[in-house]
Amino acid sequence: MSHETDGMSTAAPLRPLFRWTGGKRWLVPRLLALVPETYGRYYEPFLGGGALYFALRPRQARLGDKNLELINAYECIRDDPEQVGRLLRGMSRDETNYYRVRGQRPRARFRRAARTVYLTTLAFNGIYRVNKRGLFNVPFGGRDYPDLGSAEVLKGYAEALQGAELEATDFTATLRDAAAGDLVYLDPPYTVAHSNNGFLKYNAKIFLLEDQEKLAETASELAKRGCHVIVSNAFHASIGNLYRGFRAVEVRRRSVMAASADHRKEVTEYLFTTPLEDV
Repeated sequence: MSHETDGMSTAAPLRPLFRWTGGKRWLVPRLLALVPETYGRYYEPFLGGGALYFALRPRQARLGDKNLELINAYECIRDDPEQVGRLLRGMSRDETNYYRVRGQRPRARFRRAARTVYLTTLAFNGIYRVNKRGLFNVPFGGRDYPDLGSAEVLKGYAEALQGAELEATDFTATLRDAAAGDLVYLDPPYTVAHSNNGFLKYNAKIFLLEDQEKLAETASELAKRGCHVIVSNAFHASIGNLYRGFRAVEVRRRSVMAASADHRKEVTEYLFTTPLEDV
C-alpha cells in the first residue's frame, strides 16, 4: 500500500534533543543530500537522538528504538511538553541533586521522561549509559544548562513529534508496513573504534553480525518494495559485502573517542543508499 501524501515539511530544522551514543548530527549534511525531493512516510527504527528526523521534521513518521526510557521521553514531550517542563523546572541542577535523581526509579511516565531529559542533559558529555543491571551510571558533568525545562524549547520538539508514531520495538516491527515512496533511514548500533581484526568481536556486544545480516536483507526487501533507503554503518569489509546492491559512499570524520583533539584520528564510515533514479 503506497502512502499518497508528501511527507516533506517546511518547518525549521531542530538539533537533536539528546546527545546519543553514535548520534549522526555530524553527518546530517551528507544525509540530507541523499534524501529525495519528495517522499511519503518517514521510518527510523534506531532513533537515538534522531538527528536526521529533527533536521527533516517530516509530517508523518514511525520512529522506533529498543530503549524504553528514550521512547517514553519522546512520547511525553510530544503529548504534554508543559508537564515535562514543569517537572524539569522543579529539579535543581547541582551535583548533589543530580546523584539523588540518578538513584531514583520513578514509575509515573512523565516523571520518568523528566528524569531522562535531566540526566542526559547534566551528565558528563551528555551521554546515556547504563551498567549491566540497567542502571544509569554516568557521572555529573558540572554544567548548569539554564534552558533545561524551557517551555519554548520543549514545545518546539513537541511540535516536531506531532506526526510521529513512537514505539519501543525491534527494527523489523517498526518497518512492517513501509511502502513504495516512503523514506527509510537505518542507523544500527555499531562502533568504528576497532575497525580491523577486533571489529566483529567488539561489535558483537552491541549489534551481532547476524543482526547486521538481517538488517541488510530487510534493507534490500524495502528497496524492492520501492522505498528509498539510506543506511549509515561501519566501514568494514564484512559490512560492505552485505550491501552490494546499494550505492556506497565513504564518509570521514575525526574520531571523538580520544582524550584530546590532538590525538583524534580520522575514521571512515559507510553510507549506503538506493540510487535516487531507482525509486
